[in-house]
Amino acid sequence: MGVVRTGVFLFGGVEMDDAGAGPPIPTDRRYDHKEIWRATERIVDMGVVCDRLGFDSFWLTEHHFQHEGYEVVPNGILVGTILAERTESVRIGMAFNIVPQWHPLRLAEDFATLHNVSGGRAILGVGRGTVPREAETLGTQIGSFDNPDKVAADELNRKQFDEAMEVILRALNNDTFSFHGEVYDFPPAGIPDRGGFVTELSLVPRPLYPYEIWQAAKSPATLEQIPRCGWGGVFWNYHHSIVKQRWEQFADRYLAHHGRELDRGEHRMLVQNIRVEDTREQAMASVRNGHDELWKFLGPYGWSKGYLGKDGEPAKPGLIPTLEESIDQKVWAVGSPADVAEALSWYDEQIGIENLLLFPAMPGDPYEKVEEQLHRIAEEVLPLLS
Repeated sequence: MGVVRTGVFLFGGVEMDDAGAGPPIPTDRRYDHKEIWRATERIVDMGVVCDRLGFDSFWLTEHHFQHEGYEVVPNGILVGTILAERTESVRIGMAFNIVPQWHPLRLAEDFATLHNVSGGRAILGVGRGTVPREAETLGTQIGSFDNPDKVAADELNRKQFDEAMEVILRALNNDTFSFHGEVYDFPPAGIPDRGGFVTELSLVPRPLYPYEIWQAAKSPATLEQIPRCGWGGVFWNYHHSIVKQRWEQFADRYLAHHGRELDRGEHRMLVQNIRVEDTREQAMASVRNGHDELWKFLGPYGWSKGYLGKDGEPAKPGLIPTLEESIDQKVWAVGSPADVAEALSWYDEQIGIENLLLFPAMPGDPYEKVEEQLHRIAEEVLPLLS
């Protein structure tokens, strides 16, 4: 493999002693505020570890109201700003800021603040969301298999997202800006100000450094949108054949919109779920409960729609895959350091990887285990790739 920017992505959950495929059902769990805050502190600790180990980036995620303890960071930018003060070189990203759940100008202000405080180390990760509980409480809607009106919900959500991103980019990139759309109107007409009326706004602060934008490439419409906008696309939880197909489709669309061919891995990021132990058998035993807990949580939201069924057709809605299926579909890289390095090198041969994001912590994992995994990846796996 050539030079690869390798990052770490953590959901950021509470340690659990009952993770696995069986009871309890996710919504029966309820953690107290001390346990949730301890998890937040340990998440920051993991970012510091990633910085010391030389990882290129550390990614958080945004979720709300998850008393179940799966993802307990509602504002990755705020936590990322704390992390920026405790680190030196690791870049800090969000996978992802859920744009329709934000006021777009507040998101732009907060991102610019993190970017400047960190000396240009912030990554603007953006997404449309997956969880109706969060979306409908915070001012938008989202389609999922829990939501029968998913088509109409997605149409509203996408319109909000598209307009919000236009607002954010105008605000970040221009001395003054205005925007008047169907959803957002900035500034609204008729605001008096010192004897006149406000017709333009100026974001304070604005970024002092260049920045990257990344978005999950999950739907056909998004796969068209991201390369058109010139952003980076993130590919996660897809059967390896679908990764290759969409990886190439992304490059084709980029060429059509910009008239330039991408290098093999340019503007695309592969996410791999990963577990490293001395042997493949030990790794499978180590990760199984966390794998099963992850799918017990995410399956109802349709996250396994990137898998293929036994007939080779796309998986049916709500599939809960086994660990063996996840490994066979090359969504999980599990085994000895040599096994995992071989799995990652195989992907590089297929598609070319410039940006690799590793997901090493399953729901319920103790943070001592997470830290051990970070060391094993940095010290035993990555050297085999160079």
